[in-house]
Amino acid sequence: MKLFTIGFTKTSAESFFTRLSRARVKKLVDVRLNNVSQLAGFAKRDDLRYFASSIGGIGYEHMSELAPTQDILDQYKKDKGPWATYAEKFLDLMARRKIENIDRSRLDGSCLLCSEDKPHHCHRRLVVEYLKEKWGDVEIEHL
Repeated sequence: MKLFTIGFTKTSAESFFTRLSRARVKKLVDVRLNNVSQLAGFAKRDDLRYFASSIGGIGYEHMSELAPTQDILDQYKKDKGPWATYAEKFLDLMARRKIENIDRSRLDGSCLLCSEDKPHHCHRRLVVEYLKEKWGDVEIEHL
């Protein structure tokens, strides 16, 4: 199984969709809690669904069960909490949600999308690493 991750900030739509197409991503899985903000530019939910399909023949699905809660997100972003605390709380949330029970076919060949330009301090990385630990046979590529 192969999972990709990508962020949309600090990139152009051209670069974003080119990376998805070159990687032969089958589906873009939106793991953001809030995906309709005007600040998202080309990556607002409905626009993203349209562009992914029209430009790359790529499917789209919003999976809020792979997003942090508003409380966890606010403590990290608004209150400027430490990354380690955010990661610990989100890992605990994924375990309580038992995300490893998601039908694997929904994710195979998919690319998890969040806003952060790099995966280092982004929950999409935590999601794919958690699933790799639980499922074992997961190859991860950050686009």
